Amino acid sequence: MRVLITRPEREATALATALGQRGHVAVIAPLFRLDILHPPGDFAAALASCQAVLLTSANGARALAEASDQRSRPILAVGDTTAATAEGLGFTAVTSAAGDSDSLAELVRQRLDPKVGPLVHVSGVDIAGEIAPDGFEVRRFALYEARQADALPDSARAALQARALDAATFFSPRASTLFARLVTAAGLADACRAVSAVAISPAAAEPLSALPFKATVAAPRPTRQAVLDEIDRLPLPSVKGPEIMSDAPSFPPSPPPVQVRRGLGFTGAFVTGLIAAAIVLVGAVGSLPYWPEEARMLWRGPAMVPPAPTPAPVLDTAALEAAKKELNARLDDLDKRVRAAATTAAQADRPPTPDTTIGPAIAELRGRVEALESKPAAAPATPGTEVDLAPLKSEIATLRAALQSLDGSVEKIKAAASASGTADQKAVAAARASAVIGIAARLSAALESGLPFTADLALLAPLIQSDGKGGDAKLTELSASLQPLAQSGVVSRAALAAEFPAVAKAALADDLADDSFGERLLGKLKGLVSLRRVGADVQGNSVEAKLARAEAALDGGDLAKAVALVKSLPAPAARATPVWLARAEAHLGAQRTIDQIAAHAVSLLGAAR
Repeated sequence: MRVLITRPEREATALATALGQRGHVAVIAPLFRLDILHPPGDFAAALASCQAVLLTSANGARALAEASDQRSRPILAVGDTTAATAEGLGFTAVTSAAGDSDSLAELVRQRLDPKVGPLVHVSGVDIAGEIAPDGFEVRRFALYEARQADALPDSARAALQARALDAATFFSPRASTLFARLVTAAGLADACRAVSAVAISPAAAEPLSALPFKATVAAPRPTRQAVLDEIDRLPLPSVKGPEIMSDAPSFPPSPPPVQVRRGLGFTGAFVTGLIAAAIVLVGAVGSLPYWPEEARMLWRGPAMVPPAPTPAPVLDTAALEAAKKELNARLDDLDKRVRAAATTAAQADRPPTPDTTIGPAIAELRGRVEALESKPAAAPATPGTEVDLAPLKSEIATLRAALQSLDGSVEKIKAAASASGTADQKAVAAARASAVIGIAARLSAALESGLPFTADLALLAPLIQSDGKGGDAKLTELSASLQPLAQSGVVSRAALAAEFPAVAKAALADDLADDSFGERLLGKLKGLVSLRRVGADVQGNSVEAKLARAEAALDGGDLAKAVALVKSLPAPAARATPVWLARAEAHLGAQRTIDQIAAHAVSLLGAAR
């Protein structure tokens, strides 16, 4: 499915990675911009005297890391995502409440004593409520501010206008309220009818009732994992994406193709009529000698009564040569203009160009001019020679009339082709964007299967060059970054999860194998027999605890969290992980690039509307 993410950019990127690992395509549209604030003067003293720090968001962990170099202070985090972020930033004593603010308050009452000292709550400027466990002194410091957007982000606007979304995620009541206001102001409320809204809590879902969503779902627990599970439970879209190649493997559903309207249209009908008129004209002029005398009289007009015999006129050779040069010049000019009109029509992707049909008409006219040129050569003009100029003058007049008719027609072709070119180019651009979305889905499927994707990546090459502007630079860059991995593919997420237990066993053995004989012996035993705790609920900052949480994250589909935990292992334990880490980071990097290709295609689809 295509899922809209409204979180700030850093959190949106992490969520997009998790969605990509589950086979979904993310459209990132941050409604807030994060600004880290300078800590007040008394923050350092308060941090030094507190018994623990409370964190209610991952942004709070980042702001705390910016404000202080201390990493040993006990941290109580509201959920697993916040705890993982704090651990990734180097904090060594992190405990997760795995819930909401009430769960965090309960964890404080269970683990801490109000007599030991105050607590420090690191938060943003705007919060839903204070954390105030009974009997505890809590000092709150606002170290970051999430500044809201003034208008709906372009990516969200384009995706809604193109009806290219299946679901949208909301992680706070403030985000839901702002989204409802911006969508209504943009006049896109009706575009939400085909979209399912997934909120992190009932409070975040309540403001969404102002929009006509297809369905509004609140996660049973206020965690990112619960939101991801609710997205997976949504029914898949029933419309299939376009088949890029008939003999290629299938891929997940993608947006319906933009129908490019084919047919004659106004310009085609006009060109067809013009061609028919030219053919009739040429046929009439060419068959004139074979007409009955009466018909030829009607064509040429009533015969003039010849005047009384007068001395035969002398053939004006200079005037005849001037007329022939004029006709030749006009034929050359007309030929060039017809070819220019044909080129314009071809660039607008229209049916048959006039050059292939009007060209013979011009050639016929040029032949008749050459016939005129041959007459003086057969009958040289000398003084006193009698020459009948009436047929020559009549035929020259006929040719000039035909030239004027074709001249005006070419101008009309150029005007009509120019008027229709813009609409056709938009339709072609929309079809191109839909094809790129389909290819991104194929690449994502190949990534999850661990297969090479050279053939799928090659499908982008003609689409990169078909943007009409000399090549799509961003699509070229993204395609080039995937090229080194296409031949062999990358290790699938399932394969990485299957390999992890052996890596974890080796890392735990290396951690225990220090210089003492007893520890070396224990390390060797650990390498032979896997005796370690597993599960997401293993607390602490030991190597065993981090490996347990990393394995649980892999089982839950969160490869990014597992990689962050493995990278935080101390040096002795990290000796067993470089190969696995390199393969996992290659998978994550390729998925991020594919997600960027899909997001870029959605933006192109919106721009083509």
